[in-house]
Amino acid sequence: MGSNISWRDLADMIFSVIRTAGLVDVLDVLVLSYIVYVIMKLVRETRAGQLVKGILLLVIVYIAAQFLEMKAISYIMAEMLNIGIIAIIILFQPELRRTLEKAGYTKLGLRFGSGTGNESSIWSKPIEAICDACVELSATSTGALIVVERQTKLGEQIENGTILNATPSKELFGNIFYNKTPLHDGAAIMRNGKILAAACFLPKPQKEEFINKRLGSRHRAAIGMSENSDAIVIVVSEETGSISVAENGVLKSGFTRENLQKLLVDRLITETTETTIHKVARKLPFIRPRTQKEGQNGKNQK
Repeated sequence: MGSNISWRDLADMIFSVIRTAGLVDVLDVLVLSYIVYVIMKLVRETRAGQLVKGILLLVIVYIAAQFLEMKAISYIMAEMLNIGIIAIIILFQPELRRTLEKAGYTKLGLRFGSGTGNESSIWSKPIEAICDACVELSATSTGALIVVERQTKLGEQIENGTILNATPSKELFGNIFYNKTPLHDGAAIMRNGKILAAACFLPKPQKEEFINKRLGSRHRAAIGMSENSDAIVIVVSEETGSISVAENGVLKSGFTRENLQKLLVDRLITETTETTIHKVARKLPFIRPRTQKEGQNGKNQK
């Protein structure tokens, strides 16, 4: 009987909480659930998993010491747990940094208000130069690594290279990546349609041990750069001459001039110009900008 009453009371408490929950409470639970999901994903996909197991072991030891009234061990465990948050931040610093960086260049964060309106004039000719250069370098199996900066600034990588700030051309790319020049060993980084720097060294990929062993240093550097930023990284293989593109940590190979040009136009012109605000406005007729023809029809009706 007592057991039935307790279960009934528990059920009444649950339904009472559900009935009195408001919109803010639901939002609170959803945000908390998402934070827990992100933490679990971070722990599962990185070396943090082993560290978390160690922390759980310390918590179990502390609970056991408290239960057995072992004062010395309880005191030591309590002090260790008191500084546990700081220790976690220090130990997980690389993972936390990458997570925050990824949050900064999500699609919503990148597109919201990012368009300047003149992306076509900035990138049209540079895209042609990139495609022409890649095709020519591919034909001669000359290795190349071109990083196109987008929203995430690459100042750290630019600082370790040689500043050029030059207008891109097929000939200039050919000179940069010619294997007997000082600038060929590294990446050329582009910003706002210019070759800002060359001979730049890029970060290693997060999980290098899982990458195909046949991929060379350029392809690995491309993957690492695309993992740490929203940049588009173009690679020309020195061994096979194939053109590859790394984006969001994923490397895709077998690009032709047409495919490469389409991708660069989509990423650098179309996506940047058509921001999230524009997309929403286009779907709402009452705030959609009227075309010239619509405006003329409206005047005629008046």
